[in-house]
Amino acid sequence: MAGPRPVVCSGPSGVGKSTLLKKLMKEYEGVFGFSISHTTRKPRPGEQNGIDYHYVTRDVMQSGIDNGDFIESAEFSGNLYGTSKAAVQEVQSKNLICLLDIDMQGVKNIKKTDLNPMFISIQPPSMEILEKRLRGRKTESEESLQKRLQTAKIEMEFSKEPGAFDVIIINDNLDDAYAKLKYTLKEYKQVQSVCDLKLLHKIILLTDTF
Repeated sequence: MAGPRPVVCSGPSGVGKSTLLKKLMKEYEGVFGFSISHTTRKPRPGEQNGIDYHYVTRDVMQSGIDNGDFIESAEFSGNLYGTSKAAVQEVQSKNLICLLDIDMQGVKNIKKTDLNPMFISIQPPSMEILEKRLRGRKTESEESLQKRLQTAKIEMEFSKEPGAFDVIIINDNLDDAYAKLKYTLKEYKQVQSVCDLKLLHKIILLTDTF
């Protein structure tokens, strides 16, 4: 896929990935673009189709997966999740740095492609704090919550594997985690090759504001 190299952010549900990425998108509008994932789960209160996710039926999504339209996909709690090639290409076509919010299985799948992104793991300070955050959302049944916690444990173990991620950020304090995320992306852009002057201008603006 032509365009700026993407950035993959991964981590357990409830760790704060979405909050961090939304802050980044708001502060650096015109530099980053978010790849909107597809899912077969129902929207939660306040979520909007085409903004939080592309909400589709299982038949529609499975057909896309079978046709090779997705870079990665996985199933969790009976629902499919995935990143379509079109979603990433839409961001890159605007010469924006594509941000992807995906799970552990998605990270493994993307590593088998030629997408060549930077991999960042967002992690909680402890499993106890993660559980408290998940319960505080009040969007999960007890069964679903326990599945998410078990998945989080597996993801945390995976992050310890050599080469799994380029950077690990502990979200103990949102402001501190956000500052580290911005610094990480600044360093990342300093070593990337620049494809055109328009992108170079964006990178200079981004770097100078840190």
